[in-house]
Amino acid sequence: RLDQYFQSVRELEGRLERSIAWENRPKPKVDYPMPKDIAELAEAMLRDPARVAVTPVASTVDRIAQRAIQVDFAAKPAVLAQLLKKEPVNRALVFTRTKHGADKVVKSLAKAGIEANAIHGNKSQNHRERTLAAFRSGEIRTLVATDIAARGIDVDGVSHVVNFDFPDQIEDYVHRIGRTGRAGKSGEAVNLVSLDEEGFMMDIERFTKQEIPVQLL
Repeated sequence: RLDQYFQSVRELEGRLERSIAWENRPKPKVDYPMPKDIAELAEAMLRDPARVAVTPVASTVDRIAQRAIQVDFAAKPAVLAQLLKKEPVNRALVFTRTKHGADKVVKSLAKAGIEANAIHGNKSQNHRERTLAAFRSGEIRTLVATDIAARGIDVDGVSHVVNFDFPDQIEDYVHRIGRTGRAGKSGEAVNLVSLDEEGFMMDIERFTKQEIPVQLL
């Protein structure tokens, strides 16, 4: 438990205070966005700590051009294939909500003549590693993934992130599109929005405080 952990740390702090001349230590100025108890503990135990500013989860990178495409759910595979063929895609990361959905997208893209592969929890570790290596090298330019499987993916040169399905949590949307627009480069975040997903799209706009332009087909 977290409270037991901090109790143990405070006991250790007491022992240190009795063995070290703490009255002469420099007092760092601590200004962390964290709970008060943890901030007080950090101030008492750290000397000249380095400060790391983390971008709030609701922030989206200015270099990422976001847009939404209104489309019937059944037409999403065809629209995705058209998008990948017409736009200057270096590498595209396509997100689906489910493992089964990821496999279906890969099959539909194959029928359209687009090579893609999927990573998700039902794939073996060796398969995931080989697929990521192929994606990094450019051998495969389209990777389809679920949110859980995509955690930890750090691949340069992702020009497009496509939300084939929306995530279950709004915060995950920001994490998804943050896979593009890295290292000073621009990126595209494309949302395929069916009628029943329009409400979620509005929630994302409120959460990120950004209006996402809508493209009609």
